[in-house]
Amino acid sequence: MDGLLAGKENSKRQWIYPLIRKGPYYKWRSLVSYFYLIIFFAGPFIRIKGQPLLLLNVIDRQFVLLGQVFWPQDIFLFMLASLVFLVCIVLFTIAFGRIFCGWICPQTIFMEMVFRKIEVWIEGSPASRKKLDAAPWDKEKVIKKGSKHAIFIFISFLIANTFLAYIIGSESLIRIITEPVAAHLIGFISIWVFTVVFYLVYSRVREQVCTLFCPYGRLQGVMMDEHTLVVAYDDVRGEPRGKLNRKADRLETKGDCVDCGLCVDVCPTGIDIRKGTQLECINCTACIDVCNEVMDKIHKPNNLIGFFSENMIREKEKPTFTGRMMAYGGVITVLIGVLCYFIFSRSDMDITLMRSAGMLYQEQPGGNISNIYNAEIINKTNKSQVITLNPEDPRISIKYIQAPVGMGKGGETKTVFFIIIPASQIHAAKTDVRLRLISNKKIIKTVSTTFVGPVND
Repeated sequence: MDGLLAGKENSKRQWIYPLIRKGPYYKWRSLVSYFYLIIFFAGPFIRIKGQPLLLLNVIDRQFVLLGQVFWPQDIFLFMLASLVFLVCIVLFTIAFGRIFCGWICPQTIFMEMVFRKIEVWIEGSPASRKKLDAAPWDKEKVIKKGSKHAIFIFISFLIANTFLAYIIGSESLIRIITEPVAAHLIGFISIWVFTVVFYLVYSRVREQVCTLFCPYGRLQGVMMDEHTLVVAYDDVRGEPRGKLNRKADRLETKGDCVDCGLCVDVCPTGIDIRKGTQLECINCTACIDVCNEVMDKIHKPNNLIGFFSENMIREKEKPTFTGRMMAYGGVITVLIGVLCYFIFSRSDMDITLMRSAGMLYQEQPGGNISNIYNAEIINKTNKSQVITLNPEDPRISIKYIQAPVGMGKGGETKTVFFIIIPASQIHAAKTDVRLRLISNKKIIKTVSTTFVGPVND
């Protein structure tokens, strides 16, 4: 074979030198990758209503998604979103196997569409790369290896900076880059720690992230069934495999597989798809492209390797949307609906209002009755806020014992106050009172509470 596995001893790591063939699926994967890379590198600098597209600031406990700011008080939204994400993964895996890994996973996109292309550009074909690794350190090897790893480090540095921008924000990253190192020593160290990690992942660890460390591949075995569409070899059509008889211009055996081995040569994880579904398979479709090339040359139908379920191969069934898929689809629809409701009904501030426990009403001069209340107000915006509380009923008044103070972004304040109502307006032991939370002359939220007073006949 032209180039897959190197290494003389089974106990040693076998380095993989995949062959690249640019078929239709590869072109589609490239387009997906280019779109992903543009969004990834531009994401920290894109603003929606002044907020970043995505920010996961664990340090300041601030999270931004599509311009919406979330704080620790919104943890239930994060848990709900995580649940929706997990159910979506399960459903997607049940329907399409591990296709996420081959088409959308950042590890695969950067490894196969960035670092692998650079390696091929500098070192050449799989045979050339394998030969170069085995060669002594001469001038050619030093230049090629040095150039490749210098570019790898540079790209890893860019990825590290972008990754950090998603954590601390693009403004903080720019300050780290432009201001003296001593002023941002932790940030400077973080950039280089991430750079080293990404460099080692893409230069040394490589496909082992998918085959050894990623738990998703091991979980897919319990989520897939005979209806799951995965990249698979049609052994009913392909076996028994045999070499092409060029004199007779036909196959010596009945199977369509000519045993060329190209499906193994192009596999980025080094497996033989003809051995059946394997956890190392990331459904990247490289084997489909190269096998279809061979089928075209020998005038056989395409998709000897293709997207098949077990029943499509064994029972010649058409792809079906099973009852289990429908059930998961219904659950996802409900969860997404609930999540959207909470997100869009979420206000910029939260207020928790409680009447002081164990306190009855107080009689005030002028024939008024008062109750004492405690309120905690949380600012969920990324701007400082100055707030006031006003009763909805103009006959009701508020007298502060502890007035609310201005709140910074994501900040909170507490206030203690009297709600005062004329005794003539009280006609029951408990009266509903509505208060408006106001910021910058805008009503942010209206809350209700219960006022306790004497009953007037």
